[in-house]
Amino acid sequence: MDSTPDNIPPQIPPKTSPQPSPDDLANEIYTWGQVEHTVGHIPVLWREILELLDVQPNKTVLDCTIGRGGHATLIIPQLTGGHYIGLDTDAQNANFARQRLTPIAEKHNVKLDIIHTNFTAAHDAINSLKPPIPAVDVLLADLGFASNQMDDPSRGLSFKGAGPLDMRLDPSQGITAHELIHQLPERELADLIYQLGEERLSRRIARKIIETRTERPIENTEELADLIRGCYPGGKAWIGGKRPALRFGNKGRAKGKKGGKNRGGGGMIDPATRTFMALRIAVNGELDALDHLLNELPRLLQPNGRAGIISFHSLEDRRVKFNFRDHSSGDSPIYKRITRRVLTAQLDEADRNPRSRSAKMRVIQKLT
Repeated sequence: MDSTPDNIPPQIPPKTSPQPSPDDLANEIYTWGQVEHTVGHIPVLWREILELLDVQPNKTVLDCTIGRGGHATLIIPQLTGGHYIGLDTDAQNANFARQRLTPIAEKHNVKLDIIHTNFTAAHDAINSLKPPIPAVDVLLADLGFASNQMDDPSRGLSFKGAGPLDMRLDPSQGITAHELIHQLPERELADLIYQLGEERLSRRIARKIIETRTERPIENTEELADLIRGCYPGGKAWIGGKRPALRFGNKGRAKGKKGGKNRGGGGMIDPATRTFMALRIAVNGELDALDHLLNELPRLLQPNGRAGIISFHSLEDRRVKFNFRDHSSGDSPIYKRITRRVLTAQLDEADRNPRSRSAKMRVIQKLT
């Protein structure tokens, strides 16, 4: 028998703010990227990150490549009462992220620390905080460049426009691409382009660079890109950064000419792409930095902590794949693989954010 007096109204649960739908969140994300002068970068694989990194309130997250703060903007609201630590070797982006994320962190009662440093110093960075952080619950590393970096000709990271041959993420240290191509012997330059860019015409390209530099310096990215394009059969059609017209086969599929390769939804790859990638990797020591991070990962993670690494080319992904596989098998595994296969962008993300098409993510969980 119900003994509740008739004059007491039934209790109604308090209203809670509805969580944004995936479509609403997607629209917000792509709006960020359209505001070039305030954000200029769209985070990739955001659905997979929110689903698989298992961010919980009161936990600690280490973002090894905070960039413009895109992923952080999604993660911080799930971290109420927790601690978000961001690292970046690009001082400009680190400062931008700090200004952008501070009000978001305050709103959700999240402690925010952003440090200008390479993720090779991640362990020292988190232990330099007050109080020191011995290990974290979630680690994220997005190994790609921020769009604002790639689109700024003054950084020299791409062949869009005539920028200086610099390519350093941290302009205060390291050798420039200009110094590399003007100092390396032909054989070493060819090996670098082949090994780091997987460029099949590396010998021909290195020889052309050497021949040119003996006559005059190669001064900017546009000049270097045109030199590389000229080494390809049919590559002269790309001179000046022009994209050749596509030819179409019987089934309506785009057919590439010699020297180019087709990609879904777009045209062909510029012949200069692989050589520029090789130079960027060499200038910034990207593969050595990734190897260091993978070696440090076990002591950076708490037991049951998760790590997600996003890569953008096969040299990086192979390293992550084999490291995660080797450490999650055998008699004494230290990881559990959350993703058995590599994750790539869903079709709608790839359509709305073309730069997500080459993104690949793998996730592990540290065992106790």
